[in-house]
Amino acid sequence: MDYTETMLESREIYSGRIIRVHVDEVELSDGTRSRREIVDHHGGVAVLPVDAEGYAYCVRQYRYAYGKSLLEAPAGKLEPGERPEDCALRELSEETGFTAGRLVPLGWLYPSPGYCSEVLYLFLATGLKPGRAHLDPGEFLDVERHSLAELEEMVLRNELHDAKTVTAVWRARRFLAGEEARPCPAQC
Repeated sequence: MDYTETMLESREIYSGRIIRVHVDEVELSDGTRSRREIVDHHGGVAVLPVDAEGYAYCVRQYRYAYGKSLLEAPAGKLEPGERPEDCALRELSEETGFTAGRLVPLGWLYPSPGYCSEVLYLFLATGLKPGRAHLDPGEFLDVERHSLAELEEMVLRNELHDAKTVTAVWRARRFLAGEEARPCPAQC
């Protein structure tokens, strides 16, 4: 059955540097009306750098919305018109100092489809060459080295909470175990 909702009216209530928020009146598939509160976001990337010994490099960064530091794959927002691959390489360099000999697309995900339009593109970086990190102004983080097995255990113990990182770890482990990543359709 087709449950497509049709937008009848849209009202922007906030427009900022990172997000835009609008409230839409929609017609549901049964003809009734409802309201949708939507956060528009340009999207972002997460890149999991893994060295030749099988260790991944994650960043520990304070996240104000949760009031605590989280362990995450290096990540950042896409600039308008920027290719996800270019953003992944930029963020990898900025946050860890690494450059990648190979960048493997691991697909994408919708982090919160109930109210947000954001798409996050995931990558595995291998063939790492060290360099110097160059964080954005006001960005503070620590780089941590963990084995992929340790990160998986952290997921199972509910110690790793960031959805993009959980997904990137799982997909990277599958790829590195010999399962080639599936090519990304049009979006990647």
